[in-house]
Order: sequence, then structure tokens, then C-alpha cells
Amino acid sequence: MGRKSIKADKNIYFRSREEAGLTRAEASEAMVYVSESRIDKIENDRTIVQPSDVVAMASAYKKPSLCNYYCTHECRIGQDTVAEIHPSNLAELSLGIFNSLNALNAQKDRLIEIAEDGTIRDDEAEDFIKIQENLNKISITIESLKLWISQAVADGKIKPLN
Repeated sequence: MGRKSIKADKNIYFRSREEAGLTRAEASEAMVYVSESRIDKIENDRTIVQPSDVVAMASAYKKPSLCNYYCTHECRIGQDTVAEIHPSNLAELSLGIFNSLNALNAQKDRLIEIAEDGTIRDDEAEDFIKIQENLNKISITIESLKLWISQAVADGKIKPLN
């Protein structure tokens, strides 16, 4: 194995490769089509990382969260449309989903009232915004759970569904 870098300001791709215990040569081999020199340029911010590079690194480094990082920090479209997911544990995620679903269940009659006439009146807007916020929370929690599952599969803790 090569020497360990002492560079202080490593980007996430550099840190992820090192955390995976791979040299650039080993990473390149694991990614097949990404050369050592490209990895070096990505890690030292001398080139713009491409989505296909990130997908390959996420797989090779067994770190699916790299894709979410790329979408929320480097992709202009993702910055506006993708929520940043923070690692969590299964118990916390499960409780979050059930809590949000219970809150939505309590809000469903109000949502039906609001949607009944096909318009959102001024006196309904505040309640509708609260319902929308809860739906967003459910969506983020589900994405977090999907990421947790992807990481558990990458770590070999669970078998992928095929």
C-alpha cells in the first residue's frame, strides 16, 4: 500500500477513499474506467467530478452517501431538488417515520377539507403548509432509510433485494 497522505484539507472523495483503505491504484482498479490520474485530479480539486465518477466511487468505497453529497453540494439541479441526508440509525429512522405517519393521519381530514373544492383559500393556507412540511419530513426520512439500507448492503450487513 502507498504512503498515507498528510494533506490537511482533503475533500470528501479523498477522505472516502482513504477510509475505504484504498490507494489510488486500488481504487482505479475497483472502478475500472476511472484512471489513477483522474482520481488524483478529483481528490485535489483540479477537475470537476462527474456523476459517473461519483457513482463509481460510491460503489468502490462502499459509501453510497457520496451520491447524496454530490447531488446536494455539487449538482446545480440537485441543490434545488434533493434534500441532504444525514446518517442515522435504524431505530431513529423507524420512529421518525411512524411519528410522521401518525401526524399525517391526524391531518388527513383537514387535507380532505382543503382539497375538496380544488383551491387553497387564505384561511386554509397555514394548515396546508403544515401538512406539506410533514410530507417533506416523511420524504426525507424515507430517503434516509433508503440510504441506511444501501449502506448496510454495502457493508454486507444485509443482502440486497433482487
